[in-house]
Order: sequence, then structure tokens, then C-alpha cells
Amino acid sequence: MGAMSVLISTAAKVLTKAADLVGGERAEAHGDFFETHDNIARLWNGYLHNIKTLTAHDVCNLLELMKVARRKNGQRNEDDYVDGAGYSGGAWQCAVHEDMWKETRDIPDTLFGGMARFHSMENEDEDEPDPTGRV
Repeated sequence: MGAMSVLISTAAKVLTKAADLVGGERAEAHGDFFETHDNIARLWNGYLHNIKTLTAHDVCNLLELMKVARRKNGQRNEDDYVDGAGYSGGAWQCAVHEDMWKETRDIPDTLFGGMARFHSMENEDEDEPDPTGRV
């Protein structure tokens, strides 16, 4: 079997498993697909009401709200509570990083995998916008 056939076979396997879960086990656990996603949209729209730029903290909060929507619509399932708690902890970690940035006006190397810094000490006097979108 060639490399392309292996990739197609792997993709087909993943898609088949996803279809089985969405139509079976996950549908039972999370309730009606449309209603669950409509609830997620409503929660996210409320959260995003007056936010111009998303931060990592916001993303964690939005993912936690997704778990809240699943709790509302589906069967009680410990995984939704555990994942929600994980997103809550992640939100706190991101909030601490964002606060560090505000205090130092520099993104720690660990944030964004050290990919880029929004501010360097060379242009400290310049008035740079807050990358979190919150001034």
C-alpha cells in the first residue's frame, strides 16, 4: 500500500469514528446536536458582547462555557465537569500571564512558545497597544 493510500485510509478511519460518535455515543451524552450548539452560540455571544480582541484567557473561558452548554443539554457526565475545571484552571494560568505582561509590558518567553515578543526594551518609551486588546 502506497503512502497516499495509507493517508486516505487513516483519514477515512478517523472520519468513520467521528461519524459513529456524533450519531451515537456523543449524541446520547451531549443531547441534540443543534440545540447544544445553539446554546454554545448564545453563551459565547453573551461573553463576547463587548470584547474586541480575544485573549488566551477568553479562549479558556469560552471552552468552559462550551462544557456548561453540554451540561445543560446532555446527560450528566463527569467528563464535562472535569474538562470545565481544566479550562477554568487554564483560564487562571492565562490570566496570570496576561497580568505579567501588563506589569512588565513584555510577554514572557513561555507564552506563545517563545515565538515572538510584542515589546522590546529598546522601544520602551513608545506607546504600544496592549496585545490582549484591553487597555
